Amino acid sequence: MMAEMRVLLEHIDCPKQCQLSVYEKNGGYQTLKQVIPAMEPAAIVECVKQSGLRGRGGAGFLTGQKWSFLPPNRTITYLVCNSDESEPGSFKDRLIIERDPHQLIEGIIIASYAILAEHAFIYCRGEFFEGIAKLRQAIKEVKERGYLGKNIFGTNYNLEIIVHTGAGSYMAGEETAQLNSIEGFRATPRLRPPFPAVAGLYGSPTIVNNVETLCNVVHIVKHGATWYQGIGTVHNRGTKIFQVSGQVQAPGCYEFPMGISLRSVLEHAGGMFPNRTFKACYPGGSSCALLTRHDLDICMDFDTLTARKSALGTASIIVFDDSTDMVKVAERLMEFYQDESCGKCTPCREGTRWTLQMLQRICAGGGTWNDLTVIDQICHHMAATSFCAFAAGAAPPIISAIAEFKDEFISYIKRNPAAGELPPMSVAYPYKKSLNVI
Repeated sequence: MMAEMRVLLEHIDCPKQCQLSVYEKNGGYQTLKQVIPAMEPAAIVECVKQSGLRGRGGAGFLTGQKWSFLPPNRTITYLVCNSDESEPGSFKDRLIIERDPHQLIEGIIIASYAILAEHAFIYCRGEFFEGIAKLRQAIKEVKERGYLGKNIFGTNYNLEIIVHTGAGSYMAGEETAQLNSIEGFRATPRLRPPFPAVAGLYGSPTIVNNVETLCNVVHIVKHGATWYQGIGTVHNRGTKIFQVSGQVQAPGCYEFPMGISLRSVLEHAGGMFPNRTFKACYPGGSSCALLTRHDLDICMDFDTLTARKSALGTASIIVFDDSTDMVKVAERLMEFYQDESCGKCTPCREGTRWTLQMLQRICAGGGTWNDLTVIDQICHHMAATSFCAFAAGAAPPIISAIAEFKDEFISYIKRNPAAGELPPMSVAYPYKKSLNVI
């Protein structure tokens, strides 16, 4: 069994690591002190680009390349740290901001210096009360020490970091919706192009990076791109924090080199409970296709899971054992997505609603043989035609549940003696037979 390789989580269990003195005692801010006086911003961007770091927020886009999209002759640049973490099964960012906030602050300062941003925002999920308090305290300590504010380390570089609390919207995790939220508007996505790197926050060039991504920047700059390239696989460099939840004996965060097998991750998480066997999992949060027992030896990296028509996403592994009813899982997930849809576009707003109603009807014993075909058609349609990636994330968990466990859905449909008939339209929500009308 492959051992953990803790880079970002090296001091996560250290008592009082959230205090500046303890963080510095463990080597914190040493990289920052070497960077701002000595390194050119362009050299930092090139170092991150050469490292092959891919964004840890879900999309897996090359971080250095994203930074290089900024226009050369810009007057104002913003950095936004996405710490909304709304994806079901995700909790790595919360762990970092609550137990090691200075690692994130150091990463933000280095990244801001690299892209010449003088204002950085940490968009933090509003329910992270403890994390928000610790971030603000950490920023206060750092500013008093002279690592933030005006003329950092005697240079002409200035930086302010603002913690912006979210309002509980899942959609605010999408980068353009997040920018709207920071500006005081409803968290709905923007049409792209232009992309945020060209016209983002307040119409200015903006880089949006995830918490884990920015923490990686500290270690890449400290040890060099070559060191980082030596970890993981050819196109998936570095370590990844895997969040394991669900029906395992030791749920939690585990850090491994990219490319570790699913089986190894589950073994570290304690495996299944006694007398239970692995049935399936969502490998990257709920917004991806299921993996089954046939995938236990698959490499957990962006490219391998994409080829499998699933996704690494945030590496939030939600595990189900053989006691799980996958029909109810599908219903519960679609209920979440229907509730969280911003309603901006028709395919997503209506597609999630009608899919949920059909799943509820199946669970209530009123399903028909036509339902599975219609659900598949709706999910594919909304994934292909919706305004943003929300529906593209809501469809795969349902499509894959039906594809992998169709017998369970058929078993529910068989409970309906009129399963071969087309049902009347329902005006009720949630599904209730007594409110059906023609």
